[in-house]
Amino acid sequence: MPFIPPTVEELGLFLNLDEIDGDRGEFLINKAISLCQTVVKPLPEGADSVVLSVAGRAYLNPGQVTYETIGPMSVQRPSGSGGLYLTKADRSALKAAAGRGGAFSVDPTPEDANPWATWPLDDTLGLPQEYEPGWGPL
Repeated sequence: MPFIPPTVEELGLFLNLDEIDGDRGEFLINKAISLCQTVVKPLPEGADSVVLSVAGRAYLNPGQVTYETIGPMSVQRPSGSGGLYLTKADRSALKAAAGRGGAFSVDPTPEDANPWATWPLDDTLGLPQEYEPGWGPL
């Protein structure tokens, strides 16, 4: 199933907002999709949650405010908590949804391989079959 972009209404539900600016929300969703496509293109089916997360961060904190005081209330946000950007977790989620980013191993052995030599053995190579007294086959 292909990727279906989230709607502005879904962004409003994601952010728990009763009203949302439709033009701004649509703009941020489109920019978030473009940003996510720098990691995985085309976007996989489960990428809508990452797109909503990226667009939601930018919608709530467009100026990347880290510390704000209004009257007796003060709020401190982590550095880089606004604007459009992908976190390491966002990148990992996109890669995982696309089926990439996990550990894997490659076995170069052919299916029909066996443990026996496939070349002719040359008995003239190596040590001679003559042994010193006391060292050799009994």
